[in-house]
Amino acid sequence: MKHVQLFVVKFLATLGLLYLVLGFGYGVTLGNVFMLTLVIGTVAYLVGDLFILPRTNNTVATVADFIVAFVVIFLMTDLIAIDANIFTASFISALALGVFELFFHKYVYEALDFSSEDFITSGGMEYHMETSEEFHPEYDEDFEDEDELF
Repeated sequence: MKHVQLFVVKFLATLGLLYLVLGFGYGVTLGNVFMLTLVIGTVAYLVGDLFILPRTNNTVATVADFIVAFVVIFLMTDLIAIDANIFTASFISALALGVFELFFHKYVYEALDFSSEDFITSGGMEYHMETSEEFHPEYDEDFEDEDELF
């Protein structure tokens, strides 16, 4: 139920932001904005919010959501053939969604409790290295020839 609530919040905010930028600014119809929102919302929620956010941090997930939004908007607005500069429209829309995602990720992180032990993460990536203080090993004095050691 939490996922449905989070997706609805993301969907409504994305729909509102995209309609403000693309609808009013570039003349994209509400139906096209709705389809954009459905695709961006689904892909960004699965990739950015459920896959990347728990394994990294807010900044990385926001950048990933920005890239997803930019690519999807750029490709889909190219298909609907708006008369404006598609790159600028995609960039401004993705930037607006990126600002929203900064705050939305904090909400997702608290709502889904990614810090719990039940959530599967990438293992912490804690690598350790064994070191010693000696530069050269001490040879046992019983060996007369060093070649016998190897």
